[in-house]
Amino acid sequence: MKVRIKFSKYGALRFIGHLDLMRTFQKALRRADIDVTYTTGFSPHQVMTFAAPLGMGLCSIGEYMDIEVDSHRGAADLKERLQAACPEGIDILSVRALPEPEPNKKVISAMASVSAAAYAAVFKDGTRSFSDWASQSEAFLSQTEILSQKESKKGTVTVNLRPGIRELHVEDGALVFTVDAGSRGNIRPEQVTECFFAFLGVRVPANALQLIRLELYADRGTPEKPDFVPLEALGEEF
Repeated sequence: MKVRIKFSKYGALRFIGHLDLMRTFQKALRRADIDVTYTTGFSPHQVMTFAAPLGMGLCSIGEYMDIEVDSHRGAADLKERLQAACPEGIDILSVRALPEPEPNKKVISAMASVSAAAYAAVFKDGTRSFSDWASQSEAFLSQTEILSQKESKKGTVTVNLRPGIRELHVEDGALVFTVDAGSRGNIRPEQVTECFFAFLGVRVPANALQLIRLELYADRGTPEKPDFVPLEALGEEF
């Protein structure tokens, strides 16, 4: 059975990279004595995939990992044992079963499911707030072009972020926004905050903000009419 696990990542663990996070979960699954499925061949490894690896230094309350298990004693038991085996900085938020695929089709992995991501940006020192610029957020989003420079194999290129910014507003002193991610496109949250401050004409040090990923979404709609749902919603209770 394929299982989707939603978790948060915070504290000191926000400074570990994706490969170290993967090793952390591999060890935690073994300590928790969860009956994880292993690949076959000369070098067996746990069947495990992650959705949209998180950037270094970012916190998150909406990370996802898919695993496959050969047996289980229910979602509550799996969640409890995995949480007990995880280090401080990781909280297991939910455990859901992915539905069996239709004949001749595969279960879409967490990585392949991602179409959009939601973020919040706050000032680390707490002395400033995005509430000061709440009225400008609507004007920022009303632009037809929001240009950002991006490094590519061909050098520095200028891209228009506006089509990929799905929503942006100020809430409780934080700048909250949803952007395209995954195969649809990949807008980094730093690009949005940099463009927002450039629009305001305000200079803010790069390390002044804490970025938090709030959720990852799949799109069950069409290009003309997207229907974003959290990856968690694609699973079922068991």
